[in-house]
Amino acid sequence: MRDLSGGPRVLLRRLRELMAEPLEPQDRLDRIVRQIAGNMVAEVCSVYVLRADGVLELYATEGLNREAVHLAQLKMGQGLVGTIAASAQPLNLSDAQSHPAFRYLPETGEEIYHSFLGVPILRTGRSLGVLVVQNKASRNYREEELEALETTAMVLAEMIATGELKKITKPGLELDLTRSVTVDGDTYNDGIGLGYVVLHEPRIVVTNLLNEDAEKEIRRLAEAMGSLRISIDDMLSRRDVSMEGEHREVLETYRMFAHDQGWVRKLEEAIRNGLTAEAAVEKVQSDTKARMMRLTDPYLRERMHDFEDLANRLLRQLTGYTGRTTGEGFPSDAIILARAMGAAELLDYPRSNVRGLVLEEGAVTSHVVIVARAMGIPVIGQAAGVVALAENGDAVIIDADEGHVHLRPMADHRRSYEEKVRFRARRQEQFRALRAVEPVTKDGQRIALMMNAGLLVDLPQLSESGAEGIGLFRTELQFMIASTMPKAEEQEQFYRNVIKQAAGRSVTFRTLDIGGDKVVPYFRGHEEENPALGWRAIRLSLDRPGLLRTQLRALLKASADTELKLMVPMVTEVSELKMVRELLQKEVQHLSRFGHGLPRKLQFGAMLEVPALLWQLDELMEAVDFVSVGSNDLFQFAMAVDRGNARVSDRFDPLGKPFLRILRDIVRGADRNKTPVTLCGELASKPISAMALLGIGFRSISMSPASIGPVKAMLLGLDVGALTKAMDEVLDDHHALTPMREVLARFAESHNIPL
Repeated sequence: MRDLSGGPRVLLRRLRELMAEPLEPQDRLDRIVRQIAGNMVAEVCSVYVLRADGVLELYATEGLNREAVHLAQLKMGQGLVGTIAASAQPLNLSDAQSHPAFRYLPETGEEIYHSFLGVPILRTGRSLGVLVVQNKASRNYREEELEALETTAMVLAEMIATGELKKITKPGLELDLTRSVTVDGDTYNDGIGLGYVVLHEPRIVVTNLLNEDAEKEIRRLAEAMGSLRISIDDMLSRRDVSMEGEHREVLETYRMFAHDQGWVRKLEEAIRNGLTAEAAVEKVQSDTKARMMRLTDPYLRERMHDFEDLANRLLRQLTGYTGRTTGEGFPSDAIILARAMGAAELLDYPRSNVRGLVLEEGAVTSHVVIVARAMGIPVIGQAAGVVALAENGDAVIIDADEGHVHLRPMADHRRSYEEKVRFRARRQEQFRALRAVEPVTKDGQRIALMMNAGLLVDLPQLSESGAEGIGLFRTELQFMIASTMPKAEEQEQFYRNVIKQAAGRSVTFRTLDIGGDKVVPYFRGHEEENPALGWRAIRLSLDRPGLLRTQLRALLKASADTELKLMVPMVTEVSELKMVRELLQKEVQHLSRFGHGLPRKLQFGAMLEVPALLWQLDELMEAVDFVSVGSNDLFQFAMAVDRGNARVSDRFDPLGKPFLRILRDIVRGADRNKTPVTLCGELASKPISAMALLGIGFRSISMSPASIGPVKAMLLGLDVGALTKAMDEVLDDHHALTPMREVLARFAESHNIPL
């Protein structure tokens, strides 16, 4: 092959002319492959385009049999072309037919060609097709030839993405990036939201691909890189960024990437091959993302996200895009789509405008989900690939009841969901009408319905939901959304505001529960193989008594002349409670000595989350004023199931006999010792599981505010005595095969109880 110096630029200039000419799509593609073959002195140039059914179809060729166009097909992962598309990696082969993935397509006549160079046609890391050149002679293509073909593939990616090829695609098979698509995920908070996409960190769509002056573009890149580096250094030098911790480590990684000369060289090379600075960033970003998508190591995958975030920052520098979360252009019915985000970032959005949240990552217990649930926002997590499929302003429906995200829905689909939303609104009106109704069962059992909270934004829902009080106030959320450790005065003021807004209703404060999946940016933990079982909650607090004593002092001062209900999380041995009591007593004595007001009544409790306490029940009940069962952690520890692991989180049913027997034993232990017991956790939030809790003896349950109406509607028609009898028969029968969930559903149906 001849020397290609200047080749890519000449080729791109000719392609720009071809794109501007008024040609039919097939004619344009035919001329493009002819131009590429001529420029690269290749005997074959072919374009395969991915269809909506996952098939790669030959759309144009120079050198292979013309009759094979639109007939030759390969599935994703099939043959060399399918392998390139599936892996998003190029293949450079001197003898294609000896490769194990080679698949012979007799209609193409390609058996006479040996050398093969194929590159994926990528857009935002997604394979849209494959571009191939071939020659009869056996040889490996040079690096500059590979670069030229990859750069050319960007032009074809734009052609596919804009829908220009629709005319020559069989109806219904076009890979239309504007067509309706449904992405499945996991339900993290029930509800339905209709609105328009707001990408949390929107991609910059590069439309100007080809440069006129390479040196000018390299200068633009250098200026943008300089600004990017300064902005990262500025963030690292700010006083509100801790000198250590996860937040700083991320910024240090950004700085390392921003100064990486290998990255800069790749960008400059892409510019010299004819791309604009923006297109060069997108090309290198897309290539890197495609390579790293297959990584399984979570640390390296996280570094991929860091690199992608940095590349997006560089694109914003180049384009002058500032972004927005508020203002005139922000939709009144926004559905936020994000790869991942923090709780503080969600709170930056105007609450009244947000109708839903979709995450590609995260877990049902992550703090952004907890905050979203507190705000009453439907949430779907683990919606893989949804961000790449969406653009700002796309119509979207989030069905968090079923775990579906419908992007760009059809008109009929949208109308059916609008009716669902109206139906849900009517049901919510019915539930609101029950706010003042006493939560008493059909057979006269009064049930305390409490709500879970953790932020001041939760408090208005105390009155709106009709909750009796707050059964679980997660104090760690104040720490998790702050960039620095909240000072003692800030903690005290926060707790004082909570008590004031509760307006006389009971509030149960849980002491700091950080560690595990609850990471704060300014507190440096340790790498742990099993963080849920590691240094967290009371274990961490007892090892850092200053942290716990500061919080206890703030709670005592904020509760002056009122009642303080305080509980300790993650208790494993009763002796831990005695240590916390000693610290609490020291704080009481300290405040009394200096004339500070104290609570008129202090109730001290424990969270029952660790199975070891099941064999210390009587000692536990004697040591505390009340017990609160944390069903989320207790279930995962009892069943050895990581609730953040999608592969096993749904493997066992919390309404199965083993776990219900555990919960019943706890209630019986509390009754035996006359110790009040409450359950706070996801189990209380569904009418069917709340019904089961009442059936095994709980008379106080705490849940998300939105769940109180449906649960109250259920219990008003419930004969608890009859349910208890039916459940005990099944729980005590070791040979009963009927699943308890089915027993509960039948009982509800036969007694006309709404679930």
